[in-house]
Amino acid sequence: MHTESGARGRHTLSRTEHGDALGVCVAVDGLFGQPQRGTYELFGWVPEGPEVRGWVGDRVWLVPDDEALEPWLLEDAESAGRPSGTDSLVLRGLDDFEGPPEGHRGGVRVHDGRRWLGSCQEFTRVLPAEPVAPPLVLRGLAPREPLRAALARGSRRALDLEQVALETQDARGEPLDRRLLWTEVIAWRPSSYGADLIDLELDGRHFAPVPEYARPVWERWLGGPPDTPAAWSALDTRRRGAWLDLVQQRVFLRAPADRPAGHAHELDGRHVTDEPGLYLALGEAVHGPGGYLGGCLAAVDDCLRGALGRSVPATLRWRDSATAREHLSRRLTPDGRPYDVFAEVLDLLTEHGTRVGLE
Repeated sequence: MHTESGARGRHTLSRTEHGDALGVCVAVDGLFGQPQRGTYELFGWVPEGPEVRGWVGDRVWLVPDDEALEPWLLEDAESAGRPSGTDSLVLRGLDDFEGPPEGHRGGVRVHDGRRWLGSCQEFTRVLPAEPVAPPLVLRGLAPREPLRAALARGSRRALDLEQVALETQDARGEPLDRRLLWTEVIAWRPSSYGADLIDLELDGRHFAPVPEYARPVWERWLGGPPDTPAAWSALDTRRRGAWLDLVQQRVFLRAPADRPAGHAHELDGRHVTDEPGLYLALGEAVHGPGGYLGGCLAAVDDCLRGALGRSVPATLRWRDSATAREHLSRRLTPDGRPYDVFAEVLDLLTEHGTRVGLE
C-alpha cells in the first residue's frame, strides 16, 4: 500500500533531534494499515437498544459500576457482535491505556456519546498476539548527505536513526501530516523510480499507520486543500473524523493568520449532524474551506482565546441551526451524564465576544 507523489504529494524523512532532512521520497509502502486494537470481552451483555455490531463509534466509553473508578475510552470501536453460543459481546478499539486497574473485572455500562449501548456483569481484556509489524518502505528516496553517510558506514549504530519524522506534503508543497517514529534502517536498494534514487526499508514496529478507512480522505487532501465549503458533507462520521484530523494537523503545521476583529461569518448548518461535522462547519465559517476552530469544546475555547489565530470579536450567522440542535443537544459525558454540545458551543462563542444569530 502506498501513496504516490506528483499530483498527490510527497514525503520527507527528517531527524527530530537535529531537524535535518534525511531524504525526500515519492511513495510510502505501509503508510496506511490497521492500527493495533485493544479487545474487550463483556460477559453477561444486556443491550439497551439495537444489537451492537459493525462500527460502533469514534469514541466509545466503558463506565465501571465502581464509581471510584474513572471511565475509559475505546476510539474507533467496532464489534463482530456476540460470539456464537455465548452471552458476551466483544468490543475492539484503540485503547487509551487509562483503563481500570490491572485485574479489575467488575461490571461496566457502555455508551457511544449519544446513547447507552448496554451493560455487562464483568469483562476481561483479551491480550492479542504480538503483531508482526510490516516494514515502512520509502520508495524513490533521494537521500541527503546525513543518510548517505550512515548508509556508507553501514554499522548497526549508524543505521539506528532513533526518532525521525515522516512529513507529508500535498501536491502544492504545503504540509499535510507529520508522524513520529523510532526506527532503524533494515535494507536499501536501487529504486525503479529513477537513477540515484533508492528504496529505503525501515523498521515499522513503532509506526502508527493511517487507518485504512481514511485512505479516500487522504487521497482527496493530497491533491491540495479543499477550495469549496462542506466538501466533507457526504462522508459518514468515521471519515468526517479523519477529515477533521487532517484539518487539525495542517493548521498545527501551518498556523492560520489572524482574522480582523468585527468580521461577519456565516455557518452553513445543513450538515451538522454529528460532532465532527460541527467542528468542520465552525472552522470553515471562520477560516474558509479546510479551516479550523477546534476539534472539541476545549480546543474551541483555546482557539477563541487566540491560540491559532484571533477571530473575535465577530458576528456569526448560523443558518439551519435546528439541525445541530436536533443532533447535538442530547449527548453524554464520558461518565454518562447528559449534556448539550450545541448549547456549550453557543456559550463559548458568546463568552469570547462572538454575537451569534440563529436561523
